[in-house]
Amino acid sequence: MGEVHELQLHKMEDAIEAKETFSLEKNSLEDQIMKESSIINKKKINYFKVAIYVTLVLVGQSCATLLGRLYYEKGGKSKWMATFAQLAGFPILLPYYFFISSTKKITTKNKNNNIIDPNYQPSIFMLAFVYVSIGLIVALNCYLFSIGLLYLPISTFTLICSSQLGFNALFAYFLNSLKVTPYIINSIVLLTISSSLLLFQSDSSNSTHVSKKMYLIGFICTLCSSAGCGLVLSLTQLGFKKVVKKENFKAIMDMIIYPSIVATCATLLGLFASGEWNDIKKEMEEYEIGKASYVLVLTFIAISWKVFNLGCVGLIFEVSSLFSMAISVLGLPIVPILAVVFFKEKMNGIKVISMVLAIWGFISYVYQQYLDESENKKENRNTSNVTKGSSTLEECNIRG
Repeated sequence: MGEVHELQLHKMEDAIEAKETFSLEKNSLEDQIMKESSIINKKKINYFKVAIYVTLVLVGQSCATLLGRLYYEKGGKSKWMATFAQLAGFPILLPYYFFISSTKKITTKNKNNNIIDPNYQPSIFMLAFVYVSIGLIVALNCYLFSIGLLYLPISTFTLICSSQLGFNALFAYFLNSLKVTPYIINSIVLLTISSSLLLFQSDSSNSTHVSKKMYLIGFICTLCSSAGCGLVLSLTQLGFKKVVKKENFKAIMDMIIYPSIVATCATLLGLFASGEWNDIKKEMEEYEIGKASYVLVLTFIAISWKVFNLGCVGLIFEVSSLFSMAISVLGLPIVPILAVVFFKEKMNGIKVISMVLAIWGFISYVYQQYLDESENKKENRNTSNVTKGSSTLEECNIRG
């Protein structure tokens, strides 16, 4: 009798345990479904945000470049004023900065998504050095950009600008330990050939009607500006890694706003030191489409560049800095098409070949980034699985 009673107790215990296990599995399944539903909703919201930011980048960049050409086309002559217009709109970002900073939960992570010491504060001297250095390079880039836009047809100008992706890969190799792969080499070669082809255009395709010497100066300045853009991105990444050591929204915005202040001050200094400031009033009066249009063109250049910057900041925060730059380069072939419509520029065979090579180089570069990110995600997933496995083993040992 005792054995039968004991057997019944064991059966009851097994039944209760099975019921509890079933209940736990059911709750676990419901939790998993809820989590997956929440993840899908978050992904949809993120895709919508990314779509908006991509639109801002493409529209802002296209409008700013076309308006920059319009400034010169209708009688604008001051290279420093054109440079100042590219930078002076940074206060537009401040409301966005303060609003998002107050609504977003700040997380402090490094590049490997590991949470670092939240009390870590970088050296003020080193931060100032980073902001000032990057700001001065940005000011120089914008000035070279203005010279290139003055002397080159806008379609030629934007195609040369696409080489910044190749320069970014080159500088990232030396400064950010970028792994050189066949796709990266292919991208650099294609973008180099794409830009070099534009040196062999005939005079008839030059809608700016400048001499060969001025065309060459414009070409060199635009190429140097593209190199500077690639250098700025690599230096920014290096600054985050070595000095800032965190990539939250505030840190990213600080890295944009403070160098913008430095660059704007440097540009104002150049405007006054060059003496071009004295000619602004005369330039405004002689502007072909009137004083009001002169002010509006410069104002909308400033606004358009900041719309572009706003989109870039959003993409950096939602995706990555490389994706942000890739989208900005992807938008460059749009401008030559618009230039044909608005400025009646000719798209000759050399420009078409150059555009095709630039797009091919862009795809090669982005594909390599896609492979790298996929590999990183796989490594993170494996690490996570190993951690979960060891945790489960510990639980089993404790229960045992």
